Amino acid sequence: MVSEWGQTLSMLDLFRSELESHSLALEKGLGSVEACEAQIETLVRAAHSLRGAARLVHLESAATLAQAMEEVLATGQKSTHRLGASAVDNLCAANGFFRQLAKCSASEIPASVEARHRELDELIKKLALPSVDRPESQRSQESSPGPPPPLVVDPSLLELFRTELENHSRVLEEGLVEAEARRDPEIIKSLMRAAHSLKGAARIIGLDSAVRLAHAMEDLLTAAQRGERQLSRPDFDLLLQATDVFTRLAGHEAVEIPAAVAEAAPDIEELTRRLIEPSRPTPPSSAPPEAGLPPAPPAPAPSPATEATAKPYVSKPEGASVRVSVENLNRLTGFAGECLVEVRTLQPLTQTAQRIKQRHTMLSKSLEQALEALRKDSGIEAQARLEEALQQSGWVHNAIPLYQADLERFSGKLEHLANRLYDEAVASRMRPFSDGLHGLARMVRDMAKSLGKDVRFEIEGESTPVDRDILEKLEAPLTHLLRNAVDHGLEPPDERVQTGKPPEGKITLAARHVGGVLEIAVMDDGGGINIERVRRQVVAKGYATSEIAEKLNEGEVLDFLFLPGFSTSQRVTEISGRGVGLDVVQSMTRQVGGNVRIESKPGQGTRIALQLPLTLSVLRTLMFEVRGQPYALPLTRVDRVLSIAPSDIQTVEDRQYCRFDEQNIGLVDANQVLDLAGSERPPGDLRVLVLSDRLNRYGLVIDRLIGQHDLVVLALPTRLGKVPNVSAGAILEDGSPVAILDSEDLVRSIDNLLTRGSLMKLGARVKAEKVSRKRVLVVDDSLTVREVERRLLENRGYDVTVAVDGMDGWNAIQSADFDLVVTDVDMPRMDGIELVKRIKSSAPTTSIPVMIVSYKDQDEYRVRGLEAGASYYLTKSSFHDETLVSAVRDLIGETEK
Repeated sequence: MVSEWGQTLSMLDLFRSELESHSLALEKGLGSVEACEAQIETLVRAAHSLRGAARLVHLESAATLAQAMEEVLATGQKSTHRLGASAVDNLCAANGFFRQLAKCSASEIPASVEARHRELDELIKKLALPSVDRPESQRSQESSPGPPPPLVVDPSLLELFRTELENHSRVLEEGLVEAEARRDPEIIKSLMRAAHSLKGAARIIGLDSAVRLAHAMEDLLTAAQRGERQLSRPDFDLLLQATDVFTRLAGHEAVEIPAAVAEAAPDIEELTRRLIEPSRPTPPSSAPPEAGLPPAPPAPAPSPATEATAKPYVSKPEGASVRVSVENLNRLTGFAGECLVEVRTLQPLTQTAQRIKQRHTMLSKSLEQALEALRKDSGIEAQARLEEALQQSGWVHNAIPLYQADLERFSGKLEHLANRLYDEAVASRMRPFSDGLHGLARMVRDMAKSLGKDVRFEIEGESTPVDRDILEKLEAPLTHLLRNAVDHGLEPPDERVQTGKPPEGKITLAARHVGGVLEIAVMDDGGGINIERVRRQVVAKGYATSEIAEKLNEGEVLDFLFLPGFSTSQRVTEISGRGVGLDVVQSMTRQVGGNVRIESKPGQGTRIALQLPLTLSVLRTLMFEVRGQPYALPLTRVDRVLSIAPSDIQTVEDRQYCRFDEQNIGLVDANQVLDLAGSERPPGDLRVLVLSDRLNRYGLVIDRLIGQHDLVVLALPTRLGKVPNVSAGAILEDGSPVAILDSEDLVRSIDNLLTRGSLMKLGARVKAEKVSRKRVLVVDDSLTVREVERRLLENRGYDVTVAVDGMDGWNAIQSADFDLVVTDVDMPRMDGIELVKRIKSSAPTTSIPVMIVSYKDQDEYRVRGLEAGASYYLTKSSFHDETLVSAVRDLIGETEK
């Protein structure tokens, strides 16, 4: 059968592709499966597609396992209760088999399935067990005495109290971490003042339990400041737990604070008692009293998904406010005043230009009169008029250099003033790096303690100015980097001593301006990154073959650490091992137009540096032209610029691509992505911008490359809403506007077109087909089935177009003429029955015959399909070459090859 098709890819290769995509979808979905019909439906379709693909390559046991998964998921979809925990475990185990099978080469798959037939039988038996949990018995709601009613307090006082909570709890947290490391009496003194201020503020509000807690903190700190008590690590733990109480209170709305304090009163009192009796050792398992104090809804840490949607060069929403120092504001006001003065000096220049214009008019008039006199043979009058013209010309000749000098002076002063004004405006966007470091020292301290490590955490460049928009995005990346440094970077104390290092590890967070960029680095003096372990993990995860992995240099190997889900940790804990940390770091840096560099030396440590732009108000871009209109893309998001010949373009399933760096790069015309009126490209090589989304590369075909430009970013008016594929604008030196494209949105648009769209063709013209060649549309959500049917029909001379689901098929029918439609039943977005009904209910398409090819061989589906208007209903379980081709021949006749 392989030789008859003359295929370039074996059916097992296609099956392996389906294994990878559908098993990955199942793995992600089963991780958070809910009793949501729409969510489980996606998993049902994935299992259904695996089942069909396995049967096409005659792997019946694998198909049976996929069918068992499909039936369990379908049961959960129809049930009003959630899938049982055991059922989800069994589904994950079954999918684990498919995930492992996908790692085999195509030729090894049949043997691997055969060798594991006993394991398959066990998995199928487990899936046959009951799959849903029964509803819990109704529990009586027993009334229990609630907390005392909260106090009624003036809301304005509560707002002031909340502000004090925010300020003083931050001082306490940062000061306590520093005091534990340095034991400086001056730090203790400032902590005493903070606790004292909290006590007084709580007393004014009438929150007695909070007053007693702050008072206990103050007493303990006072004893330490006087030298009456040496604070131990358990003492600092208690003080930090007490600080956490006030920090969580600050996270509530002001009016909710009394109720939160009343609810947490028992836990607060217990913590107060432990502070009053500090000689009592703190139990190792003790934790902050969070159970009684409902946590305030904190801002969620940004994930890669949400970060991908944040635009680095979009201004804050209208109505948002930022803090600007008085010095900045005074200088801005001063520059605005200077601009007003300079603009007034433009009036004399305007008057001079007006006088030059008048003299020029008089000159023209004198010349006209001289010509008129010459026509009348009046030489004397002509001479007089020419002398007047010469006089006017001399005045203009002398006035223009003076005017030009004045204009250049004005232009130079205005340009200098504009630069100063712009620099000051940029400076007003800046905040010291220390403003974004709140909580990091505490996090490092607590994490090191939980891991039994001694860590000295140092910060360099706290006063380094950082763009406030970048600073707001640094929390999640820096948290991930510091957690990795503590957990993975630093060795345990005993290991460090054995290697000749001090037992205390050192982590440094540094910020500085260098080479026109902001560099933020996290450094540790640990054991460094094991390059060979990373290399082995690259091979184990299937990112590269062992031969290719061995040829990668150190930098190329380290780049794999940024892939989603990539981790070298041998275990998954609450701290690390899930492979999401560096993915978040790279997502943030790419959003703002920066990059990440990793340097590691075995036994000496690791340095991870974020290189970020100094400001987001200026963007370095690559400009190009499409249909005579300039566009700009952030330069850091363009991987390469290629020039390819039309003959280098290859086509699979109507999708065009080219080969570069051993990768297939899908090609899309920029006219189609930007929704411009398409035009025939002139013959010759094509210009392609290579973009990527970390795992895939895409090629955007443009008309002309302009070059690199630094653009001052102008945010789009909010009334425009979200403009597809555009994030901002800019004005070029000649005054013309240019759109700055949203690279993330652009990549998504390209991916949607490549996976679901109807693409415009690039390169050489496609020769017109003969009139006698019949056109068939194949609609199926299985790649394997689509490819089998396409090859069967094309080998019989039919012109075949494919669609990935019912909606895609309906769109194809609207844009082209077909002699026959062959469709599956179960498909996302629109199933086959609905597609048949639409075809038959629309006047332009009602005459097109439709054939249904499906695994559903029950009579009810056959009846539904035929009643909807299908001319044939063929089951995939019995279809082979002649069956399908014969049915097509019966419906539309033969065609020339």
